[in-house]
Amino acid sequence: MSSAQATASSIASSAPVAPVITQSAAAAAADKPKPCCVCKDEKAKRDECMLFSKAADPQKDCLSTIDQYRSCMAGFGFKV
Repeated sequence: MSSAQATASSIASSAPVAPVITQSAAAAAADKPKPCCVCKDEKAKRDECMLFSKAADPQKDCLSTIDQYRSCMAGFGFKV
């Protein structure tokens, strides 16, 4: 084997391999919605409360709306 063939052979053998995605994994990913597309009402209420709260600690003042958003996202399988 010449040095050119050996180099070509070593380059070909070190090429990255694409991951194999099973049909069930692809179907699960396709069925799960994107986080930006769920709980829009809860997110809007949470954001409005946080932005326009007159409290010294808006996070404490808006705890109920934050919890509603978190539970909604958890219902879709997202951890917030």
